[in-house]
Amino acid sequence: MLLFDIESIEDKNNALGYLKLQSPNKRSHAKIALNLGASLQELYINDKSIIETGDMDYGSSYASSVLFPFVNRVKEGKYTFDENEYLLETNAKEEKNALHGLIYDKTFKVITKEITKDRASATLEYKETRKPKGFPFNYSIALKYTLTNTDLKLKVSVKNIDTKPFPFNIGWHPYFSSSDLYNSFIGIESSKKFVVDEAMIPIKTEDISLDQFLQIKDSSFDDCFILNKNNVNFKTPDYEIELSTSYEENYLQIYTPKNRKHIAIEPTTAPADSFNNSYGLQVLKPEDTHKISWMINLKSYEQYN
Repeated sequence: MLLFDIESIEDKNNALGYLKLQSPNKRSHAKIALNLGASLQELYINDKSIIETGDMDYGSSYASSVLFPFVNRVKEGKYTFDENEYLLETNAKEEKNALHGLIYDKTFKVITKEITKDRASATLEYKETRKPKGFPFNYSIALKYTLTNTDLKLKVSVKNIDTKPFPFNIGWHPYFSSSDLYNSFIGIESSKKFVVDEAMIPIKTEDISLDQFLQIKDSSFDDCFILNKNNVNFKTPDYEIELSTSYEENYLQIYTPKNRKHIAIEPTTAPADSFNNSYGLQVLKPEDTHKISWMINLKSYEQYN
């Protein structure tokens, strides 16, 4: 009986290397960078290139990183929680905002591995005990990746290991590949999107009506939508996937980079600046755990080919 496999890969540019989950026939695999926030740098399902970030600069793209304790941006890195004021590092220098959370560049440790004839799973963990600038709280975060022949699931578990509650929201920043973005389509159901200022901070919502596949064509996106459902679809000339979540209150950030070879489709539990505008903002009490999962499922290509 052939089993799925988990391979450790060394890389001179990545001191800790990668984990590679792969199917017995090698037609499906997921490549995870341990010291880049345990981000998913490559995903093939049934020989379809779904995520491939080798030509992207991770330092500026944050490609496939998990976003925690905040998603997108915090205006000027400033926020107030429980009557205390905090100042995060502003890593988006031109905008003077804090961007994409605090774990995208952290090193994760391998906690467990599991292989069967149907799947491969790996759980990776990071513990924050240094009380970073602007977010002086201790927490642990575990990412469990599970690969099958038809899908990839990412389960995130965050535990408050501090003595005080803290605010948070959470998201994922995958860039999906397309051989022809002009002739690719995105399917979402939404009746509201956010209007932002010049620093990409939401200032209001506006009513819209989206309930069908939209051809991307030459459109450039950097928009956040409030979703009516917990799933979206992305269709290219080569494949179609459904991206779904276990969460009920969902937001979606869509971003098209200049190279037009990818599109970021980012499921989140909040929009930008949630620490200030309170949309989707949550609080995790000491010893409590928050769990969320996302799944990328490859739809049958024959359905639309």
